Amino acid sequence: MDFLWPLGLWLAPALVALPFAYVWLLRRQKRALVFSNLGLIREAVAGKATFRRHLPPLLFFAALVLMAFALTRPTAIVTLPSDRATIILAIDVSGSMRAQDVQPTRMAAAQAAARTFVTEQPPGVRIGLVAFSGNAMVAQMPTLMRQDVLDALDRLHPQRYTAVGSGIIASLQAIFPEMELGQYLTSGNTREREPQSRELGKPPEAKTAAPAPVPPGSYTSAVIVLLSDGRTNAGFPPVDAAHIAADRGVRVFTIGFGSPQGSTADYGVGFMRMQPDEETLKQISEITKAGHFNAQTAGELKEIYKGLTTQFVAETKRTELTAFIAMPALILLVIAMVLSVLWSNRMA
Repeated sequence: MDFLWPLGLWLAPALVALPFAYVWLLRRQKRALVFSNLGLIREAVAGKATFRRHLPPLLFFAALVLMAFALTRPTAIVTLPSDRATIILAIDVSGSMRAQDVQPTRMAAAQAAARTFVTEQPPGVRIGLVAFSGNAMVAQMPTLMRQDVLDALDRLHPQRYTAVGSGIIASLQAIFPEMELGQYLTSGNTREREPQSRELGKPPEAKTAAPAPVPPGSYTSAVIVLLSDGRTNAGFPPVDAAHIAADRGVRVFTIGFGSPQGSTADYGVGFMRMQPDEETLKQISEITKAGHFNAQTAGELKEIYKGLTTQFVAETKRTELTAFIAMPALILLVIAMVLSVLWSNRMA
């Protein structure tokens, strides 16, 4: 904890002296105390007067301590709910999502869990949707309109191949629309290659400077939640895509969906057994300083989505605590004044 006005701490010695001054005044008053009212004598005998007499000063002293502390303008690193977050749901729509090891199918279960997740987000959170199979596309740009995201979820249907890396790149493009990342979706370039410039006035060979890397996980305004049930067999390399996300500080939470032993899916020309590539998904989450989860049932997937909300729809920053301290001080001060008036019989 730090203080914006540390000079206020010099009030501490005066506050420590107040209780001693109060006791000294009580002893001095006791010598000259004369009971002129029979009711006061009865209350004193019953012990009520002592309690009523000391409680308002005690509350008043506590209020003074809090107010003196508030004057120092303390600050601390706290985690507060954020209404400026962006969440990109990247969902695998490869043919293996037809598998029925999760009822009724992996695709239907993933859509149902995603719908629940979308509807439970705070109103200020923007949500986008990316679908990836043999390639990746932004099905819905980040928006506050929940129905638009739900409609986009309903339009998802299984296709062929799995391109996890392309799904990450498309998600980054949705988060940073001003960056040119499209070439990564159509080529096997490594992450060191810089994107082409969009500016028409530049020569064809000119390139924009790649943004300076930032610490992994440091970008708190957006996260990617990627769900996949198979192994990458197309598109941009997943690990290289994870490094691109890490260089931009974006966390990629990964979910391996389906039973570890895998299941068969009908591709129209035959059946193939598919299972989540847990090793690669874990590597992606580790590179981007996020987390990895495994869901074998529809219920488990819903619980994972529910738990994720508390992890990334928040922001950690240094916050001034003055208001949080001053308010209790004001309340205590008002209570002390009200009790003092009531118990001294000055209300008529």
